Amino acid sequence: MRSVRITDDAAQEAAEAMAWYEGKWPGFGTDFSQAVERALDVLEENIVPLQPLRGKSGAQGAKRLILKRFPYDIVAVERNGEVVVVAVAHHSRKPGYWRKRLG
Repeated sequence: MRSVRITDDAAQEAAEAMAWYEGKWPGFGTDFSQAVERALDVLEENIVPLQPLRGKSGAQGAKRLILKRFPYDIVAVERNGEVVVVAVAHHSRKPGYWRKRLG
């Protein structure tokens, strides 16, 4: 098992997305939350290798895990033996806004 840490920014993004889905379709927010939890379990158990991102982000070690059923990525970097989730990023809103969190 690997250690997984979620930054406050990433946790806030997940909470906001969950609230949005719940507001639109009752029960769907819970589904989103469960999808995020499953993705974090996958990271912790190192079941699936993360996909490296292209460009500068990839060069800085950023990788992603795509959520099932939702247009979101879990963006993470490996630092000092742990996986740090830096963003829960929508596929088409503000691409790359989280890059400043990598440094």
